[in-house]
Amino acid sequence: MMRPATDVTNLGDLVDRSGPPDKPLIIGVAPDGEPEVMTRADLDARADAFARGLARGGIARGTRIAILAANRPDTIAALLGAMRAGVVPIPVNHKFPPATITAVLDDCGAQLVLCDGPRRAMLAELDLDVRVAVFDDGGRDGFAAWLDPGPFVPIVPEPDEAALFLYTSGSTGRPKGVRLSHASHLWVARTRAAETDLRDDRLLVAAPLYHMNALALALLVCAAGATMVLLPQFEARAYIAAIDRHSCTWLTAVPPMIAMMLREPDLLAEADLTGVHTVRMGSAPVNDALARQIRTLLPNARILNAYGTTEGGPVVFGNHPDGLPTPVASVGAPHPQVVLRLVGPDGPEIGILQVRSPAIMLGYHNRPDVPVPITADGFYDTGDVFRRDADGFYYFVGRTDDMFVSGGENIFPGEVEIVLERHPAVLQACVVPVDDAIKGTKPVAFVVRRPGALVDEAALKAHALAHAPAYQHPRRVWFVDALPLASTNKIDRAALRLRAEETIRTA
Repeated sequence: MMRPATDVTNLGDLVDRSGPPDKPLIIGVAPDGEPEVMTRADLDARADAFARGLARGGIARGTRIAILAANRPDTIAALLGAMRAGVVPIPVNHKFPPATITAVLDDCGAQLVLCDGPRRAMLAELDLDVRVAVFDDGGRDGFAAWLDPGPFVPIVPEPDEAALFLYTSGSTGRPKGVRLSHASHLWVARTRAAETDLRDDRLLVAAPLYHMNALALALLVCAAGATMVLLPQFEARAYIAAIDRHSCTWLTAVPPMIAMMLREPDLLAEADLTGVHTVRMGSAPVNDALARQIRTLLPNARILNAYGTTEGGPVVFGNHPDGLPTPVASVGAPHPQVVLRLVGPDGPEIGILQVRSPAIMLGYHNRPDVPVPITADGFYDTGDVFRRDADGFYYFVGRTDDMFVSGGENIFPGEVEIVLERHPAVLQACVVPVDDAIKGTKPVAFVVRRPGALVDEAALKAHALAHAPAYQHPRRVWFVDALPLASTNKIDRAALRLRAEETIRTA
C-alpha cells in the first residue's frame, strides 16, 4: 500500500510516490562499468529493508550511525532508512584526517559505521570499538547483511527529535555536529519542490553527500519525483561526460568546478550540453566574467547564485517580489517565507546576516563550549556579511572569519577578488592575508588566467589600484593553473595562505 505524502512527518519517508514506481530516481555513475540505476520502488524497498535491519540488529531509536563513503545510491537508501527507524545518520567527511574522523565518531557515539572499500582499511587502522558494514561486501560484514526485506512503518518523530547530524568542516576548530530536525528539512524540500516542477529534470550531483548542498539536493530529488545523476566525486571530465551521456538538465556547481571544466576543450567540443537549463552556483559570488563563461559553455542555462548554511538551511533568498531580474552578483531578494536582517554598526544596508526560518538547526551536539548562534528572538546569526541595494537585492561581502585587518582597515577577501576578476584576463582569484611587520597583515592573491589570456603581476596590481581603495590591492600576485579545493569543493584558503607564507619566507 502506497503511503500518502500528506501524512509524512518523517524526513526519511519524503519520497514522491505519485509517479511510476519504475522511474529512475538515482543513477549512480561509477568510474568504470555501467551506471547503477535505482528506481523509486528500489529506493523505497532498500530504505525499508535497512530500517528493519537496524531494528533486528539492536540499533535503537535515537542511536547514531555514521556513513563514511564516496557518493553512491546506497548512501541515500541508508540515510532514508535510518531516519525512518528513528536512527540518526551522520554522513562524515571521509577526507578528514584519520584523527579527526576518530574524534567525530567518538563525539557522536556512532554504534555502526557504513563505509565503502577504500575507507575499510582506514577504519581498521583506527582500531575503533564500533561495528562496521561495507557497501561493497556481500558477506556477513557487508551492508547487505543489514537488510531485512519487507515493509516498514516510519516512526513519528517528536518536534525536537534529530533526523540527522552534519559535521561542519572544522576550518576554525574541531568539527561541530549540527543537529537537524525532521520538520526543518521536510519544510526545506517541500518549499523548494513547490517552487519548480522538477519531475522531468535530471539533476547532476557531484558534491559530497556529507555537505548540505548535495544532501539537501538529494532530499529535494526524492520529494520532487525527479532523477538524480550521482557521481562519486567531482572530476571535470567525468562531470562533462555525465551531462552528455545522461542528458542532465540541472547542475549544481561552484566557480572552481566551472574553471576546471573550461580546461577540457577537447571533451567540451564533443559533448552536447545544450539540454542544461539551470546552473545553481554556490560557495562564492558569480561575477560578470564567470557568468559570461557559463553562458558560453551552457548557452541555454539560467544562472542561480545560491546561498545557504548547514545551520540555517538552503532556503534564504529567492526572486524579487516585484519581478525585477536578479543582478548577476546578487543572491536574490529575501525568500517570502524567511525573515532576514542585517546587524552591525555600518547602518541597515550592510552587516552580518541573521536569518529566521523553519530550517534552523536544533543546536550543536555535545558542544557546551560553543556559543549557540541563535538569538533570543529566534534568528540564526550566520557570521556572513552582506550588503543590500536600493532594490532590496542582497550581495555576499565575506565571512567575518575570513576578514582581516591591514593597517587598521578591514579587508574582506571577496571584495578584492571581485575587483581582480573584473579584469578580462582573469578567470578566478583568491585573496589571503600574510603577516606584515608594519601593517599587521597584508593581502596577496592567487590568480587563474582565462585560457589563452596574458596578464602579469604589475598589470593586475595597477588594475586593483585603479578600481578599489589602495589598502585593498594585493601586494603580491601569483599565477596558478587551478585553485586548490577543500573537501567541500570550496577554495581552500587555509592551504593558499600557508603556500603564500612559505613562498615569501623562502624568497
